[in-house]
Amino acid sequence: MMMRARFERLKFHGLFIKLFVVMVICIVTITVSVVWTNLRMTEQLFLETFSITNSKVIDQIHNNFEAFHYSIVLAANQAQQSGTLKTFLTEAEAPQSIRVMNSYYNMTQQMKRVQSMVDAYSVGVAIVGKNGRSYSGNVNLAKPSALELERSELTAKAKAHPDKLMYQMYRDASGRQFIVATKVLLERTTGQEYGMLYIVIDENDFKPFYTSFTSEGNDVVIMDKSGTVMTSNLPDLTGRRNFALLSYAEEIEDQGLDVKKVQLMGKDQLMLAQYLPSYDFYLVNMIDQQMVLGQMVNTRSVVLICLAIVLVALVVVFLISRKMTRSLTLLARQMSKVTRRNFHNYVNVSGGYEIRELGRAYNYMLDEIHEYVDKLVETQKGQRKAELAALQQQINPHFLYNTLASVKFLVQQDSKDKAVETIHALISLLQNTISNVSETITVEQELANLRAYVFINHIRYGERIRVNYYVAPDCAHYQVPKLMIQPFMENAFFHAFNVKGEGVIHVLVAKEGPKLVCEVADNGDGMDMAAFELEHGTAGRAGRPAYEAADAGAVEVVAGSARAGAGAGSAWASVEAGSVQAGVDAGSARTGAGAASAQAGTEAGGARAGAGAGNTQDGAKFRGSRKLFSGIGVANVNDRIRLLYGEEYGVTIISRLGEGTRVRMTLPLIVAN
Repeated sequence: MMMRARFERLKFHGLFIKLFVVMVICIVTITVSVVWTNLRMTEQLFLETFSITNSKVIDQIHNNFEAFHYSIVLAANQAQQSGTLKTFLTEAEAPQSIRVMNSYYNMTQQMKRVQSMVDAYSVGVAIVGKNGRSYSGNVNLAKPSALELERSELTAKAKAHPDKLMYQMYRDASGRQFIVATKVLLERTTGQEYGMLYIVIDENDFKPFYTSFTSEGNDVVIMDKSGTVMTSNLPDLTGRRNFALLSYAEEIEDQGLDVKKVQLMGKDQLMLAQYLPSYDFYLVNMIDQQMVLGQMVNTRSVVLICLAIVLVALVVVFLISRKMTRSLTLLARQMSKVTRRNFHNYVNVSGGYEIRELGRAYNYMLDEIHEYVDKLVETQKGQRKAELAALQQQINPHFLYNTLASVKFLVQQDSKDKAVETIHALISLLQNTISNVSETITVEQELANLRAYVFINHIRYGERIRVNYYVAPDCAHYQVPKLMIQPFMENAFFHAFNVKGEGVIHVLVAKEGPKLVCEVADNGDGMDMAAFELEHGTAGRAGRPAYEAADAGAVEVVAGSARAGAGAGSAWASVEAGSVQAGVDAGSARTGAGAASAQAGTEAGGARAGAGAGNTQDGAKFRGSRKLFSGIGVANVNDRIRLLYGEEYGVTIISRLGEGTRVRMTLPLIVAN
């Protein structure tokens, strides 16, 4: 009964089923045809361009070989024209030892001149004369000697062609392979032979002529006319005869083919060949066709794209077919998707009058929702920008108050010059932060603000913390967000040296590729990042960095003591407005008159400056942000960078307990108009 009921239901959808099946067949057929045609066109295009690009590679390899051959020819000509070598190789052994020594000395000097012709290459030069004398001027003892070469079959082959400089392969007893240039030394007038010249290069030293042009699936083979492979980046071929490869090379050379498809070593190969008359060798370049095409065409991506296209097409066909039969059902299904926050399901208005009116009203509602969402997004962006602008313009009144109190103290101590310098630094800082409304400033201006801030801190708290600047000269004109580095300098001043008491802060600005990198590094207390993240719950907050978590909640630090689990440096990231700070607001060492003073006060009560009161920084806790310059915190800097330049830029913090902390800011290279 159930099967019959389903069959009866399907009978009313016969047109829908037929239309859907026909469209599916058409879509699959068209997709397969397009993919097959595209692959064939790609292969054809590759074959057309292959001969052009790889012919240039072959020409470059040919040029490398010709340069080596030219050096060999110069050395051979030098040896052939040398009367000293001729005398050494032809004269009979004399009983006078002095004469023999002179002959050997002159020969050695002449061979050094011959060797100098090929010093650019790791080759050895050897000679053998008809009088039995020999000389092996090899660059190392690993190359065969002149007598070994004379006894080999290379000499016989060379003497068969005395007027020709020949390149042959020689394999010694240990199996090492060498390429030897042989030349018969002839009397210029009579043409009589009086010796042999051998120039030897290790096969491995011969490979650099072409290995830079090879890669996986792109191989080079050098072979002589007998089919023996002289050298190749494929070790299994070297020293062996390959008649199939020789026949293809001869065919390409004889017929003047640019490229030929061949079957070699069980693979479909694209082969180029060029004859090297100087060596009497064939230069062969083989490309694994399947590998290269696989690199050009990502089969997996093609299949996934085709499947995606087919699926999308099937969905479209299904919707269209279904619409043609059941417009009301389609409308109801699409309206129900609104509850899943999918506001892009516009209805194709069709069917009867009532359905069309309902569809138009539904589409109008989606338009209104889209407009509302767009306005809401823009409003939130504007609100965020306004918040950042407000934070940027905040100047902590306690910072101004404490700085002016320090100036007052300097004046009372008769340190007028330092008081003037302090006022100038404060004026410069306020001008660049309040008067300058620009969102960004140059690195040079940012560093000027930073130096002014550091100078004021040194006046207020002494110079137990030193600051060094390392700025690349070519980075001074790049644009950075205003007050970007200052919060991290402030953080280091007040939280990085609670245990050590003193140290150094380094400010580095340099280019790194297409990015501008600014770093603030200190050798202070550091912090245990694992304990810090555990303490502030950063591990379960969608990968938020440590400094974001620290800004979100208050961190309390006791000056001169280590934080439980995270160390004294855990407060490194606590520089947001409203977080708890360590130390006494104004009670630190002064540099004005060389004496310590205490300025213990409240936010509004007014601090008094007294001489000889001692430093009250140890063991006191003060809540609030009374030492901070502005409300811009670490996470705000990161948010500003990302808002201005994108998600790929921002702030990262690296710290190790007891060793220090490093803050790294990355920005794009932007120059002001």
